[in-house]
Amino acid sequence: MAFYLPLGSGRFASTAHTRGPWDAGSQHAGPPAALLGRAVEQVAPPGMRVARLTFEIAKPVPIAELSVDARIVRQGRSVALVEAAIEPYMRCTALLIRAGADVVPAAVPPPTVHLDGATVKPLYPTTHDVGYHTAMDFRFSEGSFLERGPATAWLRMNESLVDGEEPSPLTRVLVAADSGNGISNELELRSFLFVNADLTVHLLRHPIGEWVCLRSATSIDPAGIGLADTALHDQHGPIGRSVQSLFVAPRR
Repeated sequence: MAFYLPLGSGRFASTAHTRGPWDAGSQHAGPPAALLGRAVEQVAPPGMRVARLTFEIAKPVPIAELSVDARIVRQGRSVALVEAAIEPYMRCTALLIRAGADVVPAAVPPPTVHLDGATVKPLYPTTHDVGYHTAMDFRFSEGSFLERGPATAWLRMNESLVDGEEPSPLTRVLVAADSGNGISNELELRSFLFVNADLTVHLLRHPIGEWVCLRSATSIDPAGIGLADTALHDQHGPIGRSVQSLFVAPRR
């Protein structure tokens, strides 16, 4: 079963695979972010590629029927701006840049992280058996869900985003990118919340292959604001970066 079942006219039925680790009725932000990215790709002007997406998360996305809308806000010769939304829960602004084949010399750092040797490690306790954590394959090169501090994890989709469709490269990175704060937490999970209110993803290029690597670190100010900073990679090298603003507070 996929994360979503298409219902036509921009509507989708959410499945249990979208479920986040804390609330049985709410989605992990990765799948709806990818669903918005899919909508952006569908209206993207020919020859333009997504270079940056910013997601504003107004409230938790429920596991329910969702309506997705997307529109081009501004289009020039080299740059376009697209907006997409799952109202009233989540909005996305995407910057697209015209791309060509071998128009400039490449200047890309070599790979610094490797899938070889990455291992499966235990998940933090959750109250349900099926959800995002079972729909994704996690393998850690550094750190783990249960360790505090920076971590490096490789993620791969076990399910399609939309039933009957092959996930696009953009879909693969967006499903994974929201997990940066989850793998690099700095506080005791049983005592503190650290919920991201947004997600920004910058992409130099789209990933090649099924695996996306997150090399993440979280910083927290005593005022209750945190920042999760993630370098994004595939097996060929860096592909971009994602950043999350965090609301951090004691559990009540």
